[in-house]
Amino acid sequence: MRAFLALIVILVGLAAVAVYFSAYIVHQNEQALVLRFGEPKRVVRQPGLNWKYPIIDSVDIYDKRILDLDTQPQEVTASDQKRLVVDAFARYKIVDPLKFYQSLRYEENVRSRLGAIMESSLRRVLGAATFQDLVRDKREQLMKSIAAQVNKEGQPLGLEVVDVRIKRADLPEQNSKSVFERMRAERQREAAEFRAEGAAKANEIKATADREATVIKAEATRTSEEKRGEGDAERNKIYADAYTRDPEFFEFYRSMQAYEKGLKSADTRLLISPDSDFFKYFADPHGTQQSAQPPTTTP
Repeated sequence: MRAFLALIVILVGLAAVAVYFSAYIVHQNEQALVLRFGEPKRVVRQPGLNWKYPIIDSVDIYDKRILDLDTQPQEVTASDQKRLVVDAFARYKIVDPLKFYQSLRYEENVRSRLGAIMESSLRRVLGAATFQDLVRDKREQLMKSIAAQVNKEGQPLGLEVVDVRIKRADLPEQNSKSVFERMRAERQREAAEFRAEGAAKANEIKATADREATVIKAEATRTSEEKRGEGDAERNKIYADAYTRDPEFFEFYRSMQAYEKGLKSADTRLLISPDSDFFKYFADPHGTQQSAQPPTTTP
């Protein structure tokens, strides 16, 4: 009885091992190639549980998703003899596992084979284009042309190239420095022109302002002189009217003004005779100072 149970256990174990080595799962984003003694037998594209012969069959799993391939930056000479450093990448997917296995077998080999194809295509297409076409005018068309060539050469490898893009297209370092210096000189020249134009405009505005200020000052001076002349005329008229009304008071008032201006406290000296008409209001408030009589002689 124990031997029978042991035999059953052994058979169950062997069956489990056989199932383990016979079953394999293909996921939604995968595809499989079944090999028998290293020879391809069939391609499995549908996801799910699948079976194979144990020991004699093996399964290689390949990704069905879009994969990326980055290339090393390379120097390309455009048709206008300008050298460029181009850094590009490609997006591809494995569409035929059988051809892929026969040509590359492992995904690690894609970089060496497809990368070389992509680099040669870049040289061919970009070598026939100008620097301006690559940088601005025909960049999208050039990318499509490169992708078409790479896809055509990648089909025997079981690959489909979805897209090729240029990440960076720059001038070499020594050329970049010269271009930078030329651009800086150009910007400095433009800045100098702008400064010169600004200085000329400033001088023009300043000259206009000075001219307008001179005109305004002249107008103001003319107006002030006219007003001053009118004021002097009005003052003289008032003086004349006052003089005709009361000549004695006017004469007295003018004398008082003369005393105020002539006899100031700052060491004033007058070399005139005390009995002159200038001091006639000192001796007599009516200004009727009598002149000295000459002495009479006795016969």
